[in-house]
Amino acid sequence: MCSVNLGEALYLELRVRGAENAGHTIEQVRRELEVIHPDWELVAAAAKIKASGGLSFADAFCIATAERLDAPLLTGDPEIIDRAAELQCEVRDLRRP
Repeated sequence: MCSVNLGEALYLELRVRGAENAGHTIEQVRRELEVIHPDWELVAAAAKIKASGGLSFADAFCIATAERLDAPLLTGDPEIIDRAAELQCEVRDLRRP
């Protein structure tokens, strides 16, 4: 998971659950997943994805990270899921059982 996307998850958790609970949840995720910090190559790849339109920059980092790692992208984000056929990585829809 890209640290940009973990930051996005943190701000959403802060809004919903408050600082103490959000911090605990995010630390648990950090222990369970590899967190990738963006270098210039990842930033440039995300910018290229963002330039194609229709996605947030955070979504572009998510996609660029999955592509770099040749890993499936697990998401419930409809903007990403709707473009799955265009992406260079497998997209798994977390909204489906």
